[in-house]
Amino acid sequence: MEDFEEFEEFINYVYNDPYDYPARRYLRDASNPMECYNDVEFQQRFRFRKDTMVNTILPLTGILANENSRGLPIPPIIQLLVAMRFYATGNFQIDCGDRHKLSQAVACKIIARSRALALHVGQYVKFPPVNELAANKRKMFQIAGFPGAIGAIDCTHISIKNPDRERGEVFRNRKGNFSINVQLVCGPQMEIYDVVARWPGSVHDSRIFANSRCYMMFEEGTISGILLGDSGYAQTSYMYTPVINPRTQPEERYNRAHISTRNIIERVNGVLKRRFACLSRTLQNRLHNIPNIIVACVVLHNISITTNQELPSELIMAEEIPVAVIPDNERGSLIRAAFIGRHFT
Repeated sequence: MEDFEEFEEFINYVYNDPYDYPARRYLRDASNPMECYNDVEFQQRFRFRKDTMVNTILPLTGILANENSRGLPIPPIIQLLVAMRFYATGNFQIDCGDRHKLSQAVACKIIARSRALALHVGQYVKFPPVNELAANKRKMFQIAGFPGAIGAIDCTHISIKNPDRERGEVFRNRKGNFSINVQLVCGPQMEIYDVVARWPGSVHDSRIFANSRCYMMFEEGTISGILLGDSGYAQTSYMYTPVINPRTQPEERYNRAHISTRNIIERVNGVLKRRFACLSRTLQNRLHNIPNIIVACVVLHNISITTNQELPSELIMAEEIPVAVIPDNERGSLIRAAFIGRHFT
């Protein structure tokens, strides 16, 4: 009995003395960002929380873990983090690969799989259903009192390297840089409803819209509401543009409400390019991969809205490319004048 009491006393001493027997430390894997960064550090570097990355984004990639370790396969989460690091920083592929001890060629192949995320554009980038349009119009009206608007439209330029000598000049925009002219339509919560990312930088905004699915939906009446665009678009029954030279107080009130409400698309451009800094730098990727990268970032942007990810601390103001002003036609002027008479007099 005495021996048992001595043994119990020794056990209590061993487990209760923190000085002679310190707690065993957990060694984190420095090559795995899921372990070596806390939640705040992880979101600063990859733009998403860990749970969203694992539970929402990883399943969209379609990357499956190998059943065996033959050929030293790269874990699916590491492949995703390589691509996300590129989206978030725009660093060279060799730098994104070095962080995980991967070659530039492997990092290039991983980033080229952005198509897997881009294929989900129909699921995450779409106009709200008909039963939600009324609530959408109320939210737009609360911004500056513009009635009937369901969204705002604009184009933003994504810089790229010169594709080649034969097609290079087609991609040169009005500022003399090579770019892709990307059309975006957004709603009141900065969610993106539509994206077109296949036109060269030299193409006018109005031409992109006239050849888009969004245009056909409004023309056919599938969507009921008003889009707010700048003077680079033609005034129609569903596209409302500012009055170029307002002469009356109702026209000035209309312009103020139009500009304040349409400012939401400018904010979306800034948030998108800050959250995914690769879009604010010159993309060095192959031309056929660039649209997939852009659309993948748009899909991720909408996921960040629905999952309440924190906004970037500093926003990038999208570079303004001068657009040729489209003069008002007679029918468009009459439609807008009647609208101003009903709502802004």
